Amino acid sequence: MKIAILGTRGIPGNYGGFETFAEQLGTRLAARGHNVTVYGRKHYATSAERRYRGVELVILPTIRHKYFDTVVHTFLSVLHAAPRRYDVILICNAANSIFAFIPRLFGTPTLVNVDGLERKRKKWNRIGQTYYLISEWLSTFLPTGIVTDAQVIQNYYETRYGKRSEMIAYGAEVARRAAPERVERFGLEPNRYILYVSRLEPENNAHMVIEAYERVKTDMPLVIVGGAPYAREYIAQIKQTRDPRIRFPGFVFGEDYRALQQNAYCYVHATEVGGTHPALIEAMGAGNCALTLATPENLEVLGDAGIVYSSCEELTEKLQRVIKDPKIIQEYRARAMARVIQHYNWEQITDQYEMLLARLAGEEMPATATAEDETDAAAAKDAPVVMMKRERGMRGN
Repeated sequence: MKIAILGTRGIPGNYGGFETFAEQLGTRLAARGHNVTVYGRKHYATSAERRYRGVELVILPTIRHKYFDTVVHTFLSVLHAAPRRYDVILICNAANSIFAFIPRLFGTPTLVNVDGLERKRKKWNRIGQTYYLISEWLSTFLPTGIVTDAQVIQNYYETRYGKRSEMIAYGAEVARRAAPERVERFGLEPNRYILYVSRLEPENNAHMVIEAYERVKTDMPLVIVGGAPYAREYIAQIKQTRDPRIRFPGFVFGEDYRALQQNAYCYVHATEVGGTHPALIEAMGAGNCALTLATPENLEVLGDAGIVYSSCEELTEKLQRVIKDPKIIQEYRARAMARVIQHYNWEQITDQYEMLLARLAGEEMPATATAEDETDAAAAKDAPVVMMKRERGMRGN
């Protein structure tokens, strides 16, 4: 198939979950013989190369502004992609749903990954929240189909809008390797630090994690990995902590990021808005005992493979407990890795996307599909497939 992925900052990933998703899915689809193009933003491009691990890169400009960065770039990307006769276009982020009809005018099916409920993020004012609410509604009929990455979000769209979506989770690699040389460059020792990873925005609760940790008696540092381009005031606020044990290395990607995940003593997850959070799954795949804020989306991912807390005080108590008893850490490390292998394996997720994209494009099932896969695919057929057949006629295929 000839596939385009739009709506992210581009690959290789150097910002957040959608970028890692585009890299992991795009390169795996390319390795399976598909012609994959990923659209990226000029100010996030890290290289002049226009191919990355078999994926073609198209780099376009945008307006660097909190409210326009994503939508302006996606609009330009759609205009560029629409006449190029892709078999199917995957658009990331419900905010970009408004543009999903444009490729369909050219006969190209579109699939939107809506992510979580972005309108609940505290960084958006009333205008931004309203735009995201409208985008949710538009995503139910402008694209050919939508995909959600959590059962909670799938249920939300079905209950609120009567829209059935495909549910395909986010993925993670499963490995835990000692890498003292990589963590030492951050002034850390393997298995001797507590890790937190997120965009540093209020709803991700870095401030709560810091407050809870400040009461914990330990010489293990707390490492706060992440940043945010439009949250300078909040970042400045949390960096005012007087606790010398807390480190702020900023954004970390690639092998250094994997090493930080795979060599942590434990991991703290505090995000309260969104669907499936990549950093949590990645922490579990890296063999971490994850202490996780009790939200429906987080509990769906964690299952019985981690420790749950509901308040700052409870996080302090449970952090102190796992620091005092390493046996707890070992038990949950094994559970976490097993859960990711079972539910969040990138190859299995790529299988699901490959089948869904093929179905929308009107192609035959992939040769690697099993009889069980075919049964699942047949059961998942719904209204978008009818529209897909209509669009195949528009293309003259």
